[in-house]
Amino acid sequence: MNISEFIKFGSESLEGITDSPRLDAELLLLNVLEKERSYLYTWPEQELDDVQVSEAQSLLKRRQQGEPVAYIIGKRDFWDFSVEVTPDTLIPRPETELLIEFALQKFDSEAKLEIADLGTGSGILAIALAREFANSNVSAVDVSKGALEVARSNSELLRLKNIQFRCGSWLEPFARKVFDLIVSNPPYIEDADHHLEEGDVRFEPRSALASGVDGLDDIRIIAKQAIVQLKSSGVLAV
Repeated sequence: MNISEFIKFGSESLEGITDSPRLDAELLLLNVLEKERSYLYTWPEQELDDVQVSEAQSLLKRRQQGEPVAYIIGKRDFWDFSVEVTPDTLIPRPETELLIEFALQKFDSEAKLEIADLGTGSGILAIALAREFANSNVSAVDVSKGALEVARSNSELLRLKNIQFRCGSWLEPFARKVFDLIVSNPPYIEDADHHLEEGDVRFEPRSALASGVDGLDDIRIIAKQAIVQLKSSGVLAV
């Protein structure tokens, strides 16, 4: 079986399971080959050996069972970098990049800011802000120790020195600090929402998705804390 044949086979196997069957099949195969995506289109007739086929089919089976691609291959692209993700962390969404764009519109990238990222997860917001605002200090917090380990690892891999990580609930670990910018991608789904049992979100940490009867419990806490921990010209972005 060559590359083109496997992608066709994989795409057909994932029809009805994912909205992007071909892309998913390509990403799973690339993880086995340890190549860039352009390789698939440059060498579509390259034969796969038995070990490669077996490994790719094993990953494909996991995807057929609904497991998200990001968890299967252990990474996800965000902004202009790639991060490690695990079942301890929410899978980064493209729309979360809007928070970075908003911050860049509000503040000069050369400014010396105090920034907080609440519920950092894999660290994507803290890392992106630390890179874009290199003169600033970023404080990242998460209640999950597993998520913090992933975030710290991602920060170290990208050699960032202007992020500090703390374990705790929202702003509690930084109770004596005030910030120019507080960002968060908090849970906002109702506890009883049936979508939590569907698709990729079934595999993601429930605490990062759902927040009370109306989905707003954590947002209310963040807003209350931010009132006293934002500078007079500070900004809260969620």
